[in-house]
Amino acid sequence: MLSISINKHLPRSPYLVTSLPGPRAREIIERDRAVTSPSYTRDYPLVVSRGEGCMVEDVDGNVFLDMTAGIAVTATGHAHPDVVQAIQAQASKLLHMSGTDFYYKPMVELAEKLAAGVKFPGGARVFFTNSGAESNEGAIKLARYYTKRSLIIAFLGAFHGRTYGAMSLTGSKAVQRSGFGPLVPGVTHIPYGTHASLDYLEKQLFPAMLPPHEVAAIVVEPIQGEGGYVVPEDGFLQRIREICDRYGILMVVDEVQSGMGRTGRLFAIEHWDVTPDIITTAKGIASGLPLGAILARSEIMTWPPGSHATTFGGNPVACAAGLATLELLVGGLIRNATEMGELLQAGLVKLHQQFPRVSLPRGKGLMVAVDLLDDEGNLDRELRDRILQAAFLRGLLLLGCGKAAIRFCPPLVIDSDQVETALEIFASVLAEV
Repeated sequence: MLSISINKHLPRSPYLVTSLPGPRAREIIERDRAVTSPSYTRDYPLVVSRGEGCMVEDVDGNVFLDMTAGIAVTATGHAHPDVVQAIQAQASKLLHMSGTDFYYKPMVELAEKLAAGVKFPGGARVFFTNSGAESNEGAIKLARYYTKRSLIIAFLGAFHGRTYGAMSLTGSKAVQRSGFGPLVPGVTHIPYGTHASLDYLEKQLFPAMLPPHEVAAIVVEPIQGEGGYVVPEDGFLQRIREICDRYGILMVVDEVQSGMGRTGRLFAIEHWDVTPDIITTAKGIASGLPLGAILARSEIMTWPPGSHATTFGGNPVACAAGLATLELLVGGLIRNATEMGELLQAGLVKLHQQFPRVSLPRGKGLMVAVDLLDDEGNLDRELRDRILQAAFLRGLLLLGCGKAAIRFCPPLVIDSDQVETALEIFASVLAEV
């Protein structure tokens, strides 16, 4: 059993002391409604004060078991002492000195470690960003620059971000695109995850309307995140690699949610033994500090000085957090993701047997989801949303994804007792709802 050192001031299971939301939470929510953008989506009235490991405490002193990790961001848990120490040490020396214009050691060290973590032939180069959306924006630019082609293939159900280029790749929910056109041209979406979809691409689209020698990149999530934690059919990702090789297309793999150890590998694409040309990542890379990266084969990342840059990407404090995060991941948390993911999926299989309206689980490592179904076996979003609310009222934080799925993406420091606690609470909610 992996021994994980975390601050234990908070209880290691839910502990509720007020009705939800409590009085302080209600006050902050009212203040928020008056001044923040209505575009934010809030699934339930949680107002967080602090976090430790897999636990978070709200402003009223209620403690919750977090199976969301800030949308798969706090890979090493909330406020892991090693990460906090690295942040404090770096912040006391240098907060910012834009890596676009100057050099500093944390940026170089993190780039070296990330480049060493991917097995690109000829080595890798790294461009640091602030977020997953910015990573995907840069990947589009790089692919078009390198190939001198303009067309991009993406997938229905995909989520790559909400800035214009990333939103143009996204095919998850209409609300994410509605009212914002025209989008970036040249993007074609096809269904995700099946050989039938790739048959359609090769036999219908390529001959009729999508000349393959004008396609710069195929952008794909190895496991779809926002789209429902969908795992593709066997051979799907290998076949994309073959198509790209045949036509000189770049394979761009979006590992923003699936990367940084979440699936039991540093990057999820490793499960299929496929080597892409470009990897985009963010979320779990720095345990909560804003950081992302584009990793590309060295021969591809040849754009000249000034062609792409960022003021804050690769910030020294964020890079220090990234270095501490990566050390913890390779030091045991990636292995823990595999072990705890197997325990979680086994428990969800048992719940499926007990509650037929819960689908069998899918995913890898600690990137796991189940669908909620109605009596006829159709996806039931209303039931899913009721379960999310009921779980919150019992001290369990969950998030939805896809059309009617609940995702389980806890911090990678989660232990077996906390997995069992999450399953017990989830079972009690299912029994009631």
